[in-house]
Amino acid sequence: MTYYPPEVPRQIEIPDYPLQHLLESAACQHPDAVATTFFGATMTYSRLEQEANRFAHGLIDMGVAPGDRVAIHLPNSPQFLICLFGTLKAGAVATLASPLHEVRELAYQLNDSGARVLVTLSRRDILKRARAAREDSSVERLIVTSIKDCFSPSMRLLFTLFKEKKEGHRAELDAARGEVWFESVLERKPDETPGVRIDAGSAALLQYTGGTTGLPKAAELTHRNLVANALQSRAWLHNMVDARERVLVVLPLFHVYALTSCMLAISRAASLILLPRFDLAEVLKTIDRERPTLFPGIPAMYAAINHSLERDRADGRKKIDLSSIHTCVSGADKLPREIQQEFEELSGGRVVEGYGLTEASPVTHVNPIAGMRKTGSIGLPLPNTEVRIVDIETGEDLPTGEIGEMLVRGPQVMRGYWGQAALSEDAFADGDWLRTGDMASVDEDGFYFIADRRKDLIITGGLNVYPREIEEVLGQFHKISEVAVKGVPHKLKGEIVKAYIVLKDNEKATASEIRNFAQEKLAGYKVPNRIEFRSELPRNILRKVLKRELGNDGDDAEDETPRSSP
Repeated sequence: MTYYPPEVPRQIEIPDYPLQHLLESAACQHPDAVATTFFGATMTYSRLEQEANRFAHGLIDMGVAPGDRVAIHLPNSPQFLICLFGTLKAGAVATLASPLHEVRELAYQLNDSGARVLVTLSRRDILKRARAAREDSSVERLIVTSIKDCFSPSMRLLFTLFKEKKEGHRAELDAARGEVWFESVLERKPDETPGVRIDAGSAALLQYTGGTTGLPKAAELTHRNLVANALQSRAWLHNMVDARERVLVVLPLFHVYALTSCMLAISRAASLILLPRFDLAEVLKTIDRERPTLFPGIPAMYAAINHSLERDRADGRKKIDLSSIHTCVSGADKLPREIQQEFEELSGGRVVEGYGLTEASPVTHVNPIAGMRKTGSIGLPLPNTEVRIVDIETGEDLPTGEIGEMLVRGPQVMRGYWGQAALSEDAFADGDWLRTGDMASVDEDGFYFIADRRKDLIITGGLNVYPREIEEVLGQFHKISEVAVKGVPHKLKGEIVKAYIVLKDNEKATASEIRNFAQEKLAGYKVPNRIEFRSELPRNILRKVLKRELGNDGDDAEDETPRSSP
């Protein structure tokens, strides 16, 4: 690879220790460094380590044994990290659940994982769903924390007086049903690490894919997997300085991309600036006040900030200063060139696209943070990561430039799917090569490019069509805001191409108009046969389009009547 960063070794040593060692090391070497900043309240690494130890002892006193599962159903907060590291220190296995989960989704995860303990938030709607989901599950204890538990004293008082009751954060717990407050779990517990021996090869995390198709399945990620990915990412981001960086954490920690970003930060004793969700006004205010240096995100976040600052400039308002941000790693979706360039102009920093999947802890590729990078590419493999592009029919390796399924191998790759032996076997090729499910190619410089998901490949009349290519072309049409393309059944051709279109505000367009635009840029068999206008596209928490929810009509379906955007 001609452009592999000279500062990054191709191979790094992956130490044989559990994930919580990253926190223990940071607390030992930089005890007074700020570990978390949460709405103005700070917590040092020394205190975070002590609180995690106390939580671990609390779990052990409840009867939690090594290998038991603890479900963490919390937004980004210091409590999330305390519970995660405390769970691991007790020798238990964490499973992370979105606070946005409906009862059915949370109940499925609790039952599938066999969780004995559930940690949740006292906010009325979240607690109500948690209580309902634990019914008829294996959960024995429900630990409840208030969002204010890690506020500063003054902010805690203000929250109690003016927001707690109004916003539904007060709750009465039922001790007879095993409900207990988070603070009482910590109360009078030792600050020292419990003497639980933990093997680096044992499971640390059951990470549910959330997926875009079918029921979620849990990737069984070991301590070694997660440590490896944190250290691989640390080697790649070679410009980080110990105990000096400030990382904006607005991606949800229950997603493994955000979690690994945090583990990387903790390995550098960086400060984690935690926000529970992406509220644009709050994010901008936090950037202005806290001056983060790194901002892992997704394209939609960078685009929203770009748009807001451009609007402020047009209206003559004071512009938020982004100049403290020197590095952004964008994942979860393709990073458009215009979003990348505009954010870099506003911040003076570097925005690079990466790639990963839950089953690989998740990061496998990133563009270099200095030197050569390629727009539209997911970048180069991380240290210790091997990649193959293979023919989907024969499994044979393909030459440079040809599209096939991407396989990856490395220390970050999962052990398998929890309780799913057949699925685990199908997930690997030739022994230990993980099937990513993505169709990709590699160029002569070693940069990888994603063509599409293998399951999204459209075969129409025997010809392969990649929806992503069509989406990129239609996205250039000046009236289109969002687009998703999928194959729908057809009696003669097997499948035909259908596009789902969201128009920009106050725009009008017809299917013929859009099809004519596509015909100028695409081969005839790639031009959408069907076009449906939508007010929005279904998306998951990381803004990925859920194509399974778009419907599956074909054959006799007609184009939806021309319309304007709402």
